[in-house]
Amino acid sequence: MKNRTASKAARGALLATAALLLTATSPAQATAQDARAGNWLYLTVTKGDARSSDTRGTLLLCDPPQGHGHAAEACADLTAVDGDITALPPKDGYCPMVYAPVTAHARGEWNGRPVEYAETFSNGCVMAGRTGPVFALDS
Repeated sequence: MKNRTASKAARGALLATAALLLTATSPAQATAQDARAGNWLYLTVTKGDARSSDTRGTLLLCDPPQGHGHAAEACADLTAVDGDITALPPKDGYCPMVYAPVTAHARGEWNGRPVEYAETFSNGCVMAGRTGPVFALDS
């Protein structure tokens, strides 16, 4: 009988501790969600084919522009097309006919709408010509 009482007390203490930890972490979670409010995109660029693991990524925040080497330019381009990456105007230029595939992926939120974009380009030059500074993650 003594063991059951001790077991119940220990279980109660564990539950109370777990509840305390959950309520203690809730403000931190709310803060993380508040930080992502507004216009933001998580951008990745993967070099190579599907078997490649050379992926770079960053979180682009646009209120104010930050988190990206070309945040101000990328946010300005995205604002001009209301966050629709497929509507970005192509840049003038010539690219070599070298097959070195890169896949650009974006996931996030723009003006309250979810954004999901993925496209594979024949090489980085072609990607830069189509997406401008948005996926310029290397510099």
